[in-house]
Amino acid sequence: MTTSDMIRELCEKMNISLAELCRRIGQTPQNFNKKLKRGTVSFDEMMAIAEALGVKYEQTFVLPNGEKISLY
Repeated sequence: MTTSDMIRELCEKMNISLAELCRRIGQTPQNFNKKLKRGTVSFDEMMAIAEALGVKYEQTFVLPNGEKISLY
């Protein structure tokens, strides 16, 4: 699943449009759609999306022994 797919599925599950998500994170739909197509949505933008929608976003490495390394 791509980042774009994840964001679109999140919007669907949260019952908001992509345009509404863009407004909530302070970006224009045109600019954000370009980022989705290029796959250049940053970690900070993913965190902003999570905050705007009241969900948790994790970016984590999981080692074979189950240990996790994350940014927070």
